Amino acid sequence: MKLNTNLAYLLKNLEYTILQGKVEGDVTAVVNDSRKACEGCLFFCIPGARVDGHDFAQDVVAKGAKVLVVMRPVEVPEHVTVIQVADARYAMAFISAAYFDHPASKLKTIGITGTKGKTTTTYLVKSILEKTGLKVGLVGTIEIIIGDTHIHAANTTPESYTLQEYFARMVDAGMDAVVMEVSSQGLMLHRTQGFVFDYGIFTNMEPDHIGPDEHASFEDYMACKGLLFKQCRIGIVNGDDSHVETVINGHTCSIERYGFSESNDLRAVNTRLVKTPGRLGAAFDIKGKYEMSVEIATPGMFSIYNALTAIAICLHFGASHASIKQALLTAKVKGRIEMVPVSDKFTLMIDYAHNAMALESLLSTLKEYQPNRLISLFGCGGNRSKLRRFEMGEVSGRLADLTIITSDNPRFEKPQDIIDDIKIGISKTDGKYIEICDRKEAIRYAITHGEPGDIIVLAGKGHEDYQEIEGVKYPMDERDLIADILKEEGLR
Repeated sequence: MKLNTNLAYLLKNLEYTILQGKVEGDVTAVVNDSRKACEGCLFFCIPGARVDGHDFAQDVVAKGAKVLVVMRPVEVPEHVTVIQVADARYAMAFISAAYFDHPASKLKTIGITGTKGKTTTTYLVKSILEKTGLKVGLVGTIEIIIGDTHIHAANTTPESYTLQEYFARMVDAGMDAVVMEVSSQGLMLHRTQGFVFDYGIFTNMEPDHIGPDEHASFEDYMACKGLLFKQCRIGIVNGDDSHVETVINGHTCSIERYGFSESNDLRAVNTRLVKTPGRLGAAFDIKGKYEMSVEIATPGMFSIYNALTAIAICLHFGASHASIKQALLTAKVKGRIEMVPVSDKFTLMIDYAHNAMALESLLSTLKEYQPNRLISLFGCGGNRSKLRRFEMGEVSGRLADLTIITSDNPRFEKPQDIIDDIKIGISKTDGKYIEICDRKEAIRYAITHGEPGDIIVLAGKGHEDYQEIEGVKYPMDERDLIADILKEEGLR
């Protein structure tokens, strides 16, 4: 991995003021965590929500830091170079890109933003492009994929230094392209600065991530999403979304639109449901600048949108009919409408729906397939808003034929207290429910009581492979629970 350590080169694309010292010579490393400060390094003093990097200036100098990038003056010995910038996070993005030799310029970069659909679409794009022969890296909510290496994700969009390091590793591994989720937080905190995306994608927009530690308002949330379209060459957007014009306002890229309406460049028509034993899907035709018929292995309108988004992107890479069709039928995303084969009599799926909006969208979609019974199994996280529990209970009580209330991540609350809150929401409906606190036993009940034509949804955990109880994350993967249950019950 080539690293650029010349200080003048690292600062090349930034506006800055030298408070003391000289911009010459090399640094040994670029660091934003005071615990990793080392002899000869450059350290970013970044003010955060809980701690301020400026407070650690003397500590990192004591460890040998040679250069400090600051937003306000700090008192350190004269031999330390101090560079003042308007925004240390913005500076970190550009310096990190230069430090790792601008790896994004050696990849085709695809950034996907929006309230829903980001995760699924990244995997669809990766699958389609790999069918065309490209090597594709992925950065997202679930994981980072670099060749055969899978790294657990801490954030949807990593800090700029970490992101640039991943890009550099992808270049070293021979990747041709990278597809990544771009969160509003990531855009707001300049994590994706330092390079220009080849393609920026907008899926949809609904009120979310609004609060003290996130966005001040829905308008702020939309504005942050819109930053992507001032940092990409080609914008590909959902032309049907009511907020699209606000999001792309002031864009500096060319714009292409996809969706269902006639005004879109690429549109889906003649949509229809596909239902076979143990599997739900959809089929549709594509019209506009490209025409073909496709089938997908996941249900619902939102799945069609996800597929259409992926197709709109991959057409820029010359993807063939065959590679698109095959990928859309075989691509799987862990915990996103993930069908788990259990029985030919009923359908069982795992989904990450962990709020009322997502659960309502999912259950409403599944009702269109006219199941014998729609069974919703979920819990809610502890030490989180009680309103979410009431709302999810009410949604499930209204839409599901049977709700199985169980435990999710109780954290530092008692599981029964959370269940009781969910029941308050269900009590506003006529919905039938049972409560089984142990999640494995709740899943066992759902499977052993499944009837022909049922659709059973295990909601809330999705890709998570743990259960958090009183500060400890215990291993718990619903796929393993299902496998154990089938073996214990003699069903496999």
